[in-house]
Amino acid sequence: MQGVDNEMETIVFGGGCFWCTEAVFAMLKGVKSVEPGYAGGTVLNPTYEQVCGGNTGHIEVIKIEYNPDEIAFEELLRVFFATHDPTTPNQQGNDVGPQYNSAIFYTTPRQQEKAQHYIDVLNKGGFVKPIVTQVRPLDPPAGGFFPAEDYHKNYYEKNKQAGYCQLVIAPKVEKVEEKFKHLLK
Repeated sequence: MQGVDNEMETIVFGGGCFWCTEAVFAMLKGVKSVEPGYAGGTVLNPTYEQVCGGNTGHIEVIKIEYNPDEIAFEELLRVFFATHDPTTPNQQGNDVGPQYNSAIFYTTPRQQEKAQHYIDVLNKGGFVKPIVTQVRPLDPPAGGFFPAEDYHKNYYEKNKQAGYCQLVIAPKVEKVEEKFKHLLK
């Protein structure tokens, strides 16, 4: 039922490295869980090595469970598009390969409609280049979402001093802390 408290929804975002996107979305109020994984490909239960090989069709993603009574889907979209470059296919910064494509894997028709509308609005003036973010259902051919290996979970929290975390993830976290203060836990 729409509008009932504690009714959770799921959305899956691919916005480059899942270590980055997990760190960003874990900070938001209304987000109950963020899990890194893989989606969109044709291989069942892919491994990180297979996905990095670029031949599975999978994208590095995060599965977000959120309470829409606490954070609107549109707010998740705002953060998503503000924290990665949705205009570059097969790349986010120095991370290059098809596993870094920008994608939204929706779980409801409403999410699909809102995501596509948001992209249409951005294409009319939000970015210089066209948005290449894919909007796709979270379903087969290969079964939807596959969790990443345990060592990828909470990567930023466990490795804040690592070079990649300092150079790539920390600036994204800081951007969210500044720009989306009202959405933080």
